Amino acid sequence: MTEIETLAVHAGRRSDLATGAVLTPLHQVTTFARAGVGVEGGYTYSRVSNPTVTALEERLAALEGGEGAVAFASGIAAIDAVFRRLSAGDHIVLSDMVYGGTVRLLRDVYARHGVTFSFADASKPGGVARAVRPATRLVLIESPANPTLKLADIRAVAQECRAAGVPLAVDNTFLTPYGQRAIDLGADLAIHSTTKYLEGHNATVGGAVVVRRGADWLEPLRLLRKCAGTIMAPFEAWLTLRGTKTLAVRLDRHAASAQVVAQFLEGRPEVRRVNYPGLASHPQRALAARQQRHGGGVVSFELAGGLPAVRRFADALQVVTLAENLGAVESLLTHPATMTHAAYTPQERDALGVTDGLLRISVGLEAEGDILEDLERGLRASRGVPAPAPPAGGAAY
Repeated sequence: MTEIETLAVHAGRRSDLATGAVLTPLHQVTTFARAGVGVEGGYTYSRVSNPTVTALEERLAALEGGEGAVAFASGIAAIDAVFRRLSAGDHIVLSDMVYGGTVRLLRDVYARHGVTFSFADASKPGGVARAVRPATRLVLIESPANPTLKLADIRAVAQECRAAGVPLAVDNTFLTPYGQRAIDLGADLAIHSTTKYLEGHNATVGGAVVVRRGADWLEPLRLLRKCAGTIMAPFEAWLTLRGTKTLAVRLDRHAASAQVVAQFLEGRPEVRRVNYPGLASHPQRALAARQQRHGGGVVSFELAGGLPAVRRFADALQVVTLAENLGAVESLLTHPATMTHAAYTPQERDALGVTDGLLRISVGLEAEGDILEDLERGLRASRGVPAPAPPAGGAAY
């Protein structure tokens, strides 16, 4: 059983011995009976481990091709657990474009404990290597980067990290192991916000770290989770297990619709630029073809009219929802400058292309025609053209 579509359905699955139920049971339980005083082994307390959470961890490890996985209460809790292995005086290299919450965690929390970080342009050959210092203990990159979709050559960055003796973590949330296997490309750690595509239905919050075989991270992460109490809840794990079963078909549909959306936006006069690795115009299209299955389900684009146009655009939408998330069956629109990337300074955002006019759309599973019609409505509104009157009986949505 090696094909990823099959692993997404079967890896970690546990049939109920009592009833024969095919679906992995939900162990919504706090504590477990002990075999005897001083007898170790098995499950003890769900803050430490839980059978449903273990089943999800086994599936995620199989999908990513890792030795094991550790599931957490959120994606940022997973990132925090990786950072907790560092000590005062240690340094982290971040790719210059990452989730704003990662930057906020380092600036507002870890800086007070003596951990420093600096940015590197991971898209350029040698960019990470040049940023590594004697005190560097971790490199964390995103590819595609949130929200500009700039890519890093993960295999090349992994070689730079190995040469420097520094572990490489890749936040693989945007593509999941189905769209890109970060560990196969050389990462020591693959980090996921399972909240997004892995669960896929806007129903849970969770995260996970998958560890490469032979990397000295699995037991330390489990200990950190035990001490901090940041394990994923059993119900969240159960829902995520169910969500991963349809991962392949969902991701393929998300990506196919995102390609259509990107091509539609690219031809519009209201749009200054479109970022999507599946477009022929994307400067890293060849790299995307080498390390990704497809372009993914996220498109970002900049409206020519800036923030006023963004507000008119968002207010006119009826199908796409303005929200701070991605990877769900619903199409979601995010304004990074005021939402996900507010932790960056205005100067940093401008330098990286996260302008007031930049929008990110996570293309959902609605009919493509309805998504395009909604975007057309928004684009017309962005330039001040009134929307047509709704049909008799009210709006269509």
